[in-house]
Amino acid sequence: MIFDTHCHLNDEALKSRIDTVIEDAKKVGVNKFLVIGWDKESSIAAVKLAEQHPEIYAAIGFHPSNVFDVTEKDFEEVMSYVDHPKVLAIGEIGLDYYWNKEIKDRKIQKEFFIRQINFANEHHKPISIHNRDAFADCLEILSQHRPLWGGVMHCYSGSVESLPAVLNLGLMIGLGGTLTFTNAKKVKEVCENTPLEMIVVETDSPYLSPHPLRGTINEPKNIVLVIDEIVRIKKLSKKHILEKIYENSCEMFHV
Repeated sequence: MIFDTHCHLNDEALKSRIDTVIEDAKKVGVNKFLVIGWDKESSIAAVKLAEQHPEIYAAIGFHPSNVFDVTEKDFEEVMSYVDHPKVLAIGEIGLDYYWNKEIKDRKIQKEFFIRQINFANEHHKPISIHNRDAFADCLEILSQHRPLWGGVMHCYSGSVESLPAVLNLGLMIGLGGTLTFTNAKKVKEVCENTPLEMIVVETDSPYLSPHPLRGTINEPKNIVLVIDEIVRIKKLSKKHILEKIYENSCEMFHV
């Protein structure tokens, strides 16, 4: 059994053929999907998909690049779903300095990140963390506003040296398609040095297709390529890795 802990089946690239995407993933062992929101519409869409499909769960929240025009009404509408039985997490939330370089924009991102962490803590939810080119600031905020119910560093991009600080916060390391890239030396080192009990797997589909499928629309079925790379790096049995990562995922998201 496999739990894809971060996918966007609410994206138009996959949503229009959702039944086929789910069935193809089931054929390779994927039996749970956490569909992640990035704004109001996608968060609500994630909840609706979760209501329609027993295999799907939802995360609700505002991606850092989508926080600038969020009204109080928008925030309240999205977060009103927090107690829905299939909403497992708040996410994806965090910082993105790649797309947003202005100091004033980064300040808004930080404030919104903290607000969403606090909301997750108040409602006993883990968080799904997006970080791009902002690792130091992201870690500082997480240290000062600790996610009390844990979470996942989605598509972890930090160094091996930063791992202890992240793991000490009770955060899982999310490994996806980037792990399979031939030039991804840093991510492979992170995989090697992260205890297996702190790893979850994800696809970020329809993005970040693993090697050798780069450039194509990613799907949850491709998560097996990520798992195969973890097996190669960890030099452990595939059965053991599958069982432990699935257990990690279910424990983190309380399913």
